[in-house]
Amino acid sequence: MEVGANKVVQLDYELKDDEGNIIDRSDDGSFAYLHGAGNIIPGLEEALAGKPEGAEATVSLKPEEAYGERDPSRVAQISRDLFPSDADLAPGQQFQAQSPEGEDLVLTVVETQGDTVTVDANHFLAGKSLHFDVKVLAVRDATEEELSHGHAHGPGGHHH
Repeated sequence: MEVGANKVVQLDYELKDDEGNIIDRSDDGSFAYLHGAGNIIPGLEEALAGKPEGAEATVSLKPEEAYGERDPSRVAQISRDLFPSDADLAPGQQFQAQSPEGEDLVLTVVETQGDTVTVDANHFLAGKSLHFDVKVLAVRDATEEELSHGHAHGPGGHHH
């Protein structure tokens, strides 16, 4: 079976940056996604389309094919009192938030100065080229439940 729309795909992958540093990797086939549902970055999903089970590929993506370019407008200074009083606001600390439009955000603390906290809502891989070594371990038809939920279930997928 080939990777395509409405298929659950189980992968092994290793993700590296331009310098060859490993950023992430799967754990022995523990990653599964629903192809065509936007569960993975667009460039990787496109590169995997049509690949058969057992296929191996090296995929290099420009920022616009992955997490996009860094957007300076997603860096903001906000008041310290918008955070829980016991929150550790060290650089690199992350918090979940929601934009005024209802978008789920992960905010990363850049710095704190007095009562002002500088946060960055860009994905930490925004602006970076990404390099994947991927092996397609299995491809199967998605269940009706997976299609209605928009993600893979079971090993390597979402658990309810």
